[in-house]
Amino acid sequence: MRASKSFKPIALDPTVRAVRLGDQLYELILARIVKGEFAEGERLPSEIRLCEEFGVSRPVVREALSRLQADGLVVSRQGSGSYVMRRPSEEMISIAPAGSIADLMRCFEFRVALEGETAALAAIRRSADDMKQIDAAMQELDRTLETGEVGTNADIELHMAIARATRNKLFEISLKSIFAQLEGGMQLARSLSLRRSRVRLEKVQQEHSVIVEAIRAEDAEKARAAMRSHIDNARARILTDSLEP
Repeated sequence: MRASKSFKPIALDPTVRAVRLGDQLYELILARIVKGEFAEGERLPSEIRLCEEFGVSRPVVREALSRLQADGLVVSRQGSGSYVMRRPSEEMISIAPAGSIADLMRCFEFRVALEGETAALAAIRRSADDMKQIDAAMQELDRTLETGEVGTNADIELHMAIARATRNKLFEISLKSIFAQLEGGMQLARSLSLRRSRVRLEKVQQEHSVIVEAIRAEDAEKARAAMRSHIDNARARILTDSLEP
């Protein structure tokens, strides 16, 4: 294992109030992992060293490291420090808007809870007309797969159609309230999948199909589990350089 390297001194910007200091530090560390400055299995600088180099408090450092751990990128070893577990693709940094990745990851966490219940209620309450809208969105996604398009708008419409099928406007309103993050996360995940191979996008569409068929069968538990798994997988596809999951 190589000796741990230190960061080049880069001051965080406390005037950027829209972005938490912990998220700024998260993205700076993530960028260095992506660029290979910290290899898989390598130890990161100590919390004290990070505090000194970035001029932040220990709670800020711990927040950033905690989020990296939650994303499966870093693991903490008692008495030893934090080590890199996974190196995402450099394309992730090039595609995602600057400073957006931490926010997108938070959105995926929120969507797992929100859309899992959305799918379950849709399975219970959906009408024949609702299924027609859901099927139409699926057909549009099939078309984008055939033409090699990213298909973000069609993906959003599928999730919105499922939200409308709950017969509870608050689910649709909730999705619309996070539209920027929803669109950004889907655009990033689908763009990365498109750059890999058709197989990866076919897997995404297969996940959609499982959700839709569970709703059609009025199987709330299966719809909930399928939606939660799909969103977790989308998040994982952003953070891994391989085809799986």
